[in-house]
Amino acid sequence: MTQHQSPAIAGREADLHSLLQNREPVWIEHTNLKLEGISSAFACALHMHQPTIPAGKSGELVSHLQYMVENQGEGDNHNAEPFAQCYRRMADLIPQLISEGCNPRIMLDYSGNLLWGVHQMGREDITRALRYLACDPDMQRHVEWLGTFWSHAVAPSTPIPDLKLQISAWQHQFVDLFGEEALKRVKGFSPPEMHLPNHPDTLHAFIQALNDCGYSWLMVQEHSVENPDGSPLTHAQRYLPNQLVARSSTGDTARITVLIKTQGSDTKLVGQMQPYYEALTLGQQPLGRRHIPSVVTQIADGENGGVMMNEFPEAFLQAHRKACNQNPVGEGQAQTVAINGSEWLELLEQAGVTTTDFPEVQAVQQHRLWQQVGRGSNRETVKAAIDELKASNSGFSMEGASWTNNLSWVEGYDNVLEPMNQLSAAFHQRFDQQTAENPSFTTDERYQKALLHLLLLETSCFRYWGQGTWTEYARNIHSRGKALLN
Repeated sequence: MTQHQSPAIAGREADLHSLLQNREPVWIEHTNLKLEGISSAFACALHMHQPTIPAGKSGELVSHLQYMVENQGEGDNHNAEPFAQCYRRMADLIPQLISEGCNPRIMLDYSGNLLWGVHQMGREDITRALRYLACDPDMQRHVEWLGTFWSHAVAPSTPIPDLKLQISAWQHQFVDLFGEEALKRVKGFSPPEMHLPNHPDTLHAFIQALNDCGYSWLMVQEHSVENPDGSPLTHAQRYLPNQLVARSSTGDTARITVLIKTQGSDTKLVGQMQPYYEALTLGQQPLGRRHIPSVVTQIADGENGGVMMNEFPEAFLQAHRKACNQNPVGEGQAQTVAINGSEWLELLEQAGVTTTDFPEVQAVQQHRLWQQVGRGSNRETVKAAIDELKASNSGFSMEGASWTNNLSWVEGYDNVLEPMNQLSAAFHQRFDQQTAENPSFTTDERYQKALLHLLLLETSCFRYWGQGTWTEYARNIHSRGKALLN
């Protein structure tokens, strides 16, 4: 088995910054959709992830997928190969639909861990399929890749200085595998677990980092945002682009367009193509000076559970065939169509709809916070307001919100979070001045190895499966990272 010891996660920061700033529209030149005649649309995304764990035969860092392959008798590890096939199968399903005269769309979100892991395993069948989906000219109308955090970190509990490191590491990994032209087409961002920070300073840093790294839009869970007056999103608002406003405790603001993922965490929503059937019930609605199609946006794990492993492919084919038969491509516009996020936004821009037309939203619970803070906003008054609201036992939380609101990524995980924060502080203490004085230092092997362990320690999986094996993996990665810094 081929071992690729180090992923491409740093070293090209200046190159990528210049590549990704002021990006021109890229979907307009490929799309065969026109807003006129489209009453509604559905935009589906698949999220794919396998963590990196220190569980190789000699304790080396390997993909959990590789561990599953090598330990078939444990748990559901017998699903290793079905999972592997899920990672490559869109390279079969999309061309099949095109050959039938259909007009399919899919958005893909692959963690950096997974992209590195299949490369480590020498699974060229998967890498080749992903390269086809990312690079082939025929796929550029149908497949949109979404950026994410490299190691599936959850934003609210990731140290603020590391948010941009996670975003940039994924871009490095993607460009290394698929090239600059493919990366220039990545304009939307999919946060792991749809977890959106609601602490003002974390959220502001997150949105600012996305802007700095050239992203145009972010996908968010509907319950993670609210209107400026604290009210939940209206029914109509869920099917429009919104503008997320992030205000820091010192009053700085950052903005980004958000597309709303409706409902909660249920793979069946995409597994059975519910977004298509919901879109059939919707029509155009007013935005700005014109009417635009309502779009149902949805994302699910692409491989987890029987529905995604077994039922999704046929449901995906069936929904697109129905949309195609409703009004085949080339015979006028279908009423309900498949669309991708950036494609939709560029079509709106072409039609004269601007971001100032989008409703403004903020992170959930922020209305209560700003009311409590009053006029004099600074770090001290915001902290005091948070403490007072928490003490009131009114269900107030600054842990953020995700599609798994029944699960805390913080409570009971001090034995992971404290080492994570310590390693982050030590990393920045060691390297920040060096990289500020000499930006090319990020190519140094010492920097990259330490960065790899920092990013890996922030993987959400170490706080998802409870205490035991997974928290022990975190302890192991922390001790290795600490040794590298010492």
